[in-house]
Amino acid sequence: MGIVYGDIGTSPLYALESTLTFAGAPMNRMVVLGVLSLIFWSLAIVVSFKYVWLMMRADNEGEGGILSLFALVQRTMVKSGRALRIIVILAALGAALFYCDALITPAISVLGAVEGLENLNPAFQSSVVPVTVVIIFLLFAIQYRGVEKVGRMFGPVMLIWFAVLAISGGIAIARNPSVLVALNPIYGAQLLAHRPGLTLGILGGVFLAMTGGEALYADMGHFGCRPVRFAWLAMVWPALILNYFGEGALILTDPSAAHLPLFQLISPQLQPLMIILGVAAAVIASQATITGAFSVTRQCIQLDLLPRLRILQTSASERSQIYVPAVNWFVMIAVLMFVLAFRSSAALGAAYGAAVTGTMLITTLLGVKLAKTQWRWALWKVAIVFVPIMTVDLAFLLANVLKFTDGAWVPLTLSLLIFSIFMTWRSGRRLLREALRKMAVSADQLPRLLGSVARVPGTAVFLASDPKFVPTAMVRNLEHNHIAHERIIILSLEFTRTPRIDPAARIRIESHADGIYLVTARYGFMETPDVDEALKQCRTRGLALSTPDCLFFLGWHVVAPRAGGGYEGFRRRVFAWMQRHSTPAAQFFRMPERRVIVLATQIEL
Repeated sequence: MGIVYGDIGTSPLYALESTLTFAGAPMNRMVVLGVLSLIFWSLAIVVSFKYVWLMMRADNEGEGGILSLFALVQRTMVKSGRALRIIVILAALGAALFYCDALITPAISVLGAVEGLENLNPAFQSSVVPVTVVIIFLLFAIQYRGVEKVGRMFGPVMLIWFAVLAISGGIAIARNPSVLVALNPIYGAQLLAHRPGLTLGILGGVFLAMTGGEALYADMGHFGCRPVRFAWLAMVWPALILNYFGEGALILTDPSAAHLPLFQLISPQLQPLMIILGVAAAVIASQATITGAFSVTRQCIQLDLLPRLRILQTSASERSQIYVPAVNWFVMIAVLMFVLAFRSSAALGAAYGAAVTGTMLITTLLGVKLAKTQWRWALWKVAIVFVPIMTVDLAFLLANVLKFTDGAWVPLTLSLLIFSIFMTWRSGRRLLREALRKMAVSADQLPRLLGSVARVPGTAVFLASDPKFVPTAMVRNLEHNHIAHERIIILSLEFTRTPRIDPAARIRIESHADGIYLVTARYGFMETPDVDEALKQCRTRGLALSTPDCLFFLGWHVVAPRAGGGYEGFRRRVFAWMQRHSTPAAQFFRMPERRVIVLATQIEL
């Protein structure tokens, strides 16, 4: 409840009010019923059909989300070619858009909850932004401690939240049951037909009710497909529909209730408790997106879209609970800027959605590719299932992009910036690998290199990016020190396109002459590599290694961009800067830094 449905569960704080605003005056029965009809059928098509029924079938060994889907699709494709480049671009763009969702969700959710203070006393309106800023700052400030203990409260709090949504909405519906006619899709079609000039604006507002759909798919790896589906069908979807229709029933009775309708459903005596509950639910929704941003960052690093960043484990038992300091402070600054710039959930509603719709459309496109290549669907079946979904996605995307001047330009610009970083790093890494391959020494030459140097006692561990070649750190060591240790471990860290690797199958050891061992440690894109742990696992394979007895040699590739102007010259300089400022390999791979020797090699790009 807390992790998966926090985002979409807090949409009633602002979705209906924003949509009615986009629908324009007068606020009559046709408008209210039409908006409710559009919300109901959009949730049915986009969330229930597309994500809960269809996309959850596209799980990568239980994991979901745009990058897991990318890794799943990539398995069936050749390692190079135009089609793969297009898939990589789509995945990078989808991940960039997902980041922007993580920037806006905390701002709009907490603002929408704190705005309930205005119902208590209009004089509190000036306090909404300062209180929101304080809550958001405290939320990000405690991230380094982890959320394992606090997270145990997420489920109970959200269960109470959905129960309150359902009960308050159900009571209002009982007082005005005629609102249920909005279940008929004709009412939604009539609204769009009667106000064609406002169609895209209305759809942009309706989309606010679905902003957690992509997160629902991304978070299913935490619990599995069946619990996520059951929670949606048995609790979340019914509670949301009851509340939206309850808000609509209240507005039909009293049009003035269109401002903050969720809080208007609650009696004045209970509104302070509702505000506290709303803030708690908004904080949980925000926490879910922050945790998602950390997880996506780790996936981007493993899939070669970002440089190494410092990743801290915050739980001894839950490997998925991590903290990425650089991402935490970047997201916090961006969220605070959104709050201070837009100052209300209604204003943020214009900016919200543009990024999420892009991610949803890319998910559909990757789903088409998956259905054709892995599910082996016939073309007619792909068309019947995906064409209607894509039509809805495109309609929502167009509706949100047209809000460009109203604020949608902010997340779209940020998404473009993050996408450029992804592609610059990936392109630079490709050029770096090509340059290293040209100067690399084949592994077949290693016995010859060792034959002319003295051997000293001890064990040396060399990290190798490609086991087919002698590690550059070993080449530099032999050139300058003219010695080699009696036992040499060439450790290759292999990252797969699966989320996780069975620990029993993580280590592979090949023994060679002259005391040389090639050790391959395999990791999934949802895992953080640990050299110390990998060496301990070697003992179960017959190779006794003790970290305190080993000396670690790392190659540091210092990128020197060639002189040149233009866009490509700028990208090379940016890549060189990112390469220099990435987290050191010893720290990222959890190596004993006091026993690490770094040997640099300058590479011109």
